[in-house]
Amino acid sequence: MTIKSSNKHLKKANKQKKDEFYTQLADIENELKHYKDQFRGKVVFCNCDDPKESDFVKYFSRNFEHLGLKKLIATHYKDANLFTREAPYKLEYTGDKNNNRMPDPNEFITEMIGTGDFRSEECIKLLKEADIVVTNPPFSLFREYVAQLMEYDKKFLIIGNTNALTYKDIFKLIKDDKIRTGYTNFNVGMFFVVPNDWENFHHIDENGKKIARVSTSCWYTNLDVEKHKQDITLYKKYTPEEYSKYDNYDAINVDKVSEIPMDYNGAVGVPITFLDKYNPEQFEIIKFRKGDDDKDLIINGKFPYFRIIIKKK
Repeated sequence: MTIKSSNKHLKKANKQKKDEFYTQLADIENELKHYKDQFRGKVVFCNCDDPKESDFVKYFSRNFEHLGLKKLIATHYKDANLFTREAPYKLEYTGDKNNNRMPDPNEFITEMIGTGDFRSEECIKLLKEADIVVTNPPFSLFREYVAQLMEYDKKFLIIGNTNALTYKDIFKLIKDDKIRTGYTNFNVGMFFVVPNDWENFHHIDENGKKIARVSTSCWYTNLDVEKHKQDITLYKKYTPEEYSKYDNYDAINVDKVSEIPMDYNGAVGVPITFLDKYNPEQFEIIKFRKGDDDKDLIINGKFPYFRIIIKKK
C-alpha cells in the first residue's frame, strides 16, 4: 500500500468517524519499553480498547509485575448505531498469580451500563481513578480526547495522526511544553489492524486480519521523553547566500532540521519534523506557519510546506 493511498483512506475514515484501527503489539512494545520506571505503582487506563482484542491490554497484563503496575483498566465501546446483543464491558486487573502469564480476559470482565464512550460519566469516573492513560483513541476525536486528558490533568501516552501537530490547540500544548512526541520516529509510520471492508491494505496476518500502514501516525505523551532533553547537534554556519529570508517575516528558512545554523541567533523557520527533536531548553517556539501579515510564510513569492518559527535560547 502506498503512502498516498493510506493517507487518503485515513482521511476518509476520519470523515466517516470510522476509527477502527487496532495497534499491533510490536509497535506498543517498541514505544513502551522506554517508560518502565514511569509506570511503577500506577493505575493504567486503556479507555478506547476492547479488553478481548486489544494488544494494549495484552501488553500490560503480560508485563504487569515487570512494570510494577498497581492496576489495569480497559473499557469496550459499543456503537449505539450497530445492532448487537452484547453489552459494553470493562476489564479491571490487579495482577496474575501464575508466573505473570497472560490471563483469560473474561475472568476480569464485567458489564458496563452505558456505551463505553470515553466521554461518558461511567468512563470519566474510571479516568479519575487512573494515573496514566495509554491507548489509540479515535483519530476523528483527537482534539476532544486530548482536551479531556488535559482537563483532568492526566499523564498519557497515546497514538494520533501526525497532522494533529498542526492543529492550533495541539500545537499550543507543544509550544507550552505540555505535550511532546514519543520515542518512535514519526516519519516511520505504523501498521494497524483495519476493518474487513478496508480496500487498500499491506497484508493479511496469520489470524486472517487485514494490516494497513498509516504513514501519518505517531505517539503523543506528557511523560518524560529523554530525546526531548537532548540538544540538537548544529554544525552549519550561516551565510546570507545559502539561507533565504521570508518575504513576510524576519526569519531565515531551513529545509532540514540538521541545517539550522549554529551561529545564527535570529528567528529560523524549520519544517514540522523539528517537533520530533524539539528540546525546550535549547529552542523557543515563536509561532507557526504565519508571517507578520497573518498569511502563510512566503519565500520569493512561493509558499514552503508548514514551517515553525523558532529561536535559540
